[in-house]
Amino acid sequence: MTVKLGVLISGSGTNLQAIIDRIADGTLDASIEIVIASRESAYGLKRAAQADIPTMSLTPDLYRADPIAADEVIATALLDHGVDYVIMAGYMRMVREPLLEAFPNRIVNLHPALLPAFKGAHAIQDAYERGVKVTGVTVHFANADYDCGPIIAQQPVVVREGMTCDELEAAIHEVEHELYPAVIQLLAEDRVHVCPDNKVKID
Repeated sequence: MTVKLGVLISGSGTNLQAIIDRIADGTLDASIEIVIASRESAYGLKRAAQADIPTMSLTPDLYRADPIAADEVIATALLDHGVDYVIMAGYMRMVREPLLEAFPNRIVNLHPALLPAFKGAHAIQDAYERGVKVTGVTVHFANADYDCGPIIAQQPVVVREGMTCDELEAAIHEVEHELYPAVIQLLAEDRVHVCPDNKVKID
């Protein structure tokens, strides 16, 4: 089936673009019903507009004043657009109860490290500075515990000798742009299931 997506972004939207491109070339059975940005200046909004996808943005003032109210606004918009899954694509805000309750085990996040290692917003730099030899990318369901939701898929990235942090970031983004659409296709095929033990089974 064609799975309906709502995509949340905060910045340039390169992972959004990867999803748009896969839908366009027929390798991802999905449609993006709306793109919602946490910042009005997010470049990803332009990517969405170029693909004729409806957009919405929130102001930082709303998040600061009442993050719960902000997530209520987002949840309402996503429900109004009939989305099946919420895809966090570089969305730099924690999702809260209004979203989690509206879309239980249907909010998907992409993290640039092999969780549970290197949680948080600076995972690539943290892994690089720690001197790890292997890091990677994790796709997981979001829940109330930050970067702790059920893991759907992971792919390693080898940290080559002499690699700079910028080069590592580029290598991780390259993997993200392949892994994320592949996982979304699994969702479209209804092959991803969260078990009672909070682990993910893929048919």
